[in-house]
Amino acid sequence: MTMLDDRQTAAPWPTAYPQGYAVVDVETTGLARDDRIVSAAVYRLDAQGNVEDHWYTLVNPERDPGPVWIHGLTSEVLEGAPLFPEVAAQLSERLADRVLVAHNAAFDWSMLAREYARASVVAPVEQRLCTIALAKELRLPLPNHKLASLAAHFGVVQQHAHHALDDARVLAEAFRPSLHAAARGGVRLPLLECRPLTEWSDSPVTPRIGYQPSYGQNSWRASRKRPACPYPNPGRYEKDKPLMQGMRVAFSGDTSVDRELLEDRAVEAGLHVATSVSRLTSLLVTNDPDAATSKTVKAKSFGTPILDESAFTHLLRDVAPACGQVPAPSSE
Repeated sequence: MTMLDDRQTAAPWPTAYPQGYAVVDVETTGLARDDRIVSAAVYRLDAQGNVEDHWYTLVNPERDPGPVWIHGLTSEVLEGAPLFPEVAAQLSERLADRVLVAHNAAFDWSMLAREYARASVVAPVEQRLCTIALAKELRLPLPNHKLASLAAHFGVVQQHAHHALDDARVLAEAFRPSLHAAARGGVRLPLLECRPLTEWSDSPVTPRIGYQPSYGQNSWRASRKRPACPYPNPGRYEKDKPLMQGMRVAFSGDTSVDRELLEDRAVEAGLHVATSVSRLTSLLVTNDPDAATSKTVKAKSFGTPILDESAFTHLLRDVAPACGQVPAPSSE
């Protein structure tokens, strides 16, 4: 396993810091409530961020593997893999008494919590730490908050993006200097409480992908002013091609990920979040394309491409840079 050479910190190690970490990455069939984990990796770190060991497993999701073009795990590859209940004990051993660390930790934690609940086991995790939140606390000069940008900032080389084991390794190596920087600067770690699910009941019918009634009986919420997108609109999204910075993205309907968080991630990736659909809209993201909302009706009349939340979020992980454009350094 690869470790960073710098093992010293100039300041005394804060006694209030956790005594161990479990850096986690999971690949999944999607992002909705009923989506499943297809692979998981854990790097165990000591109190100062030094790697102790690592672990990786495939997981049979008992369903379609989802975006194979992202994680590369086909049904044939996963057919002989263990079910989650068969690896839950091994995973628990590596998570117990440690802070769960992940890039966008809310997602990894929610997927793990659901899998544990399905297996009728309580996940042994009490706290989590999101490396995106830590990067913001440290005000790292990143162009965006992708794992690749965090890795590049600390000189960590990615070998196999979207492979759970390599993503966990990269994050572990980038987390260690982040942890030391926080210790030197007296920065409080952005720890959040984890509340495991204690029971699970499968829906009697298959829900719409990503559906969650997040906003009660209607989807009204206060509009949020965002800075202008610095990139030109490259046009419409094309199937089987990556998203490109500057694309105009509109959202319609309920989403499994909080809408503002989803929009924030789109903006950080260099996309333009539009409040309405026009002929200039690059794509519409909705989990219910058959709903007769004004946005879906306009999108269909204009021939605007429509993606569900799961497909959009996976594409969001690898947005192509705008042609001839160099993003300005982030103020974070």
